[in-house]
Amino acid sequence: MRCVLRRLMHAAALAVTLALPAAALAQAASAAAPGALVAPAEPKADESNAARAKTQPGNNAPFWRAVRDSGGQAGTTNLPGAEKGVLVQSFVQYPGSMYTTAGEAWRQVRNRWLIPYGGALLLIVAAAIALFYFTKGRLGEHGGGAGDSGRRIERFTPFERAAHWSNAIAFVVLAISGIVMAWGKFFLLPILGATLFGWLAYALKTAHNFAGPLFAVSLVIVFFTFVRDNFWRREDTQWVAKGGGLLQGHEPASHRFNGGEKLIFWLGVLLLGSVVVVSGLVLDGLVPGWGDTRGQMQVAHMVHATAAVLMMAMFMGHIYIGTLGMKGAYSAMRTGYVDEGWAHEHHALWAEDVRTGKIPAQRSNAQPDLRPAKEGT
Repeated sequence: MRCVLRRLMHAAALAVTLALPAAALAQAASAAAPGALVAPAEPKADESNAARAKTQPGNNAPFWRAVRDSGGQAGTTNLPGAEKGVLVQSFVQYPGSMYTTAGEAWRQVRNRWLIPYGGALLLIVAAAIALFYFTKGRLGEHGGGAGDSGRRIERFTPFERAAHWSNAIAFVVLAISGIVMAWGKFFLLPILGATLFGWLAYALKTAHNFAGPLFAVSLVIVFFTFVRDNFWRREDTQWVAKGGGLLQGHEPASHRFNGGEKLIFWLGVLLLGSVVVVSGLVLDGLVPGWGDTRGQMQVAHMVHATAAVLMMAMFMGHIYIGTLGMKGAYSAMRTGYVDEGWAHEHHALWAEDVRTGKIPAQRSNAQPDLRPAKEGT
């Protein structure tokens, strides 16, 4: 009997020993089950990226939303300077662009307006000049041109020629480098290849930056040197109304500078030249308080490109008349002297003032060049 009772006690103890771990596991499971079924908190639109990492791990929408909106509310940065906390500019609408981020708006203006229409304008002007040259020939080719009388008049002093040539050389460097930087990838890149074109574009960009200040200084000198003889007169209105006699074959009477040259002076040199210089200095970062932000640089570039294209189109006609377009014009700026017959043909009122003594035939102390002008110059 005792043996049976002892066996029953051992069996009961074993049962209790096996039942305790099972109960503990069941209690732990019952305690953990409700927590496993609880859904995470709903994400909020205004929560930070750290909070979103708890509600929706891996969802970085608040971070990228802050990047997109940094143009309106700058982010936090330890770097000093303007726009250091702005990764994406705010939405704007430039003339000719859609309402989008400022960088994209500038890109649309450049690629959809400045590049195609600016290039078309320059090509149209070049084609018009070529058409006029091959149909009408050079002005003065069949009239009383340079070298007819043998009497020389000083048209430009050495200082005037130095100022003009300094400005002209700087302008040519700026124009060529600007054309290559803006349109070179369309007509030079396929020919030169990426490596050579990249080297050429970089070299011309550097030349552009150095020629810019020279152009600015020489432009001021040119303005004050020639402004006295460029004030508008009644005869200039008549000259412009008759189109300078380009189609009639007879040039209207004018003073030292005709109406066309005065339009070039006031619209090209003063107005467009000033806009190009100021906007270029902003792009170079040489104007205090301007050019510190991307928006200022974008506006300065659009203004600079527009004024530069208009200035190049206007000066293409001036360069043509001063070289191939008019017999004796280039030698006037090269030597400073013109023949009296040339002066009467192209600037009759100025030639008459020289003849009557109102204007001296020799204005500088330089020795006059008595050699006859070469044929075709």
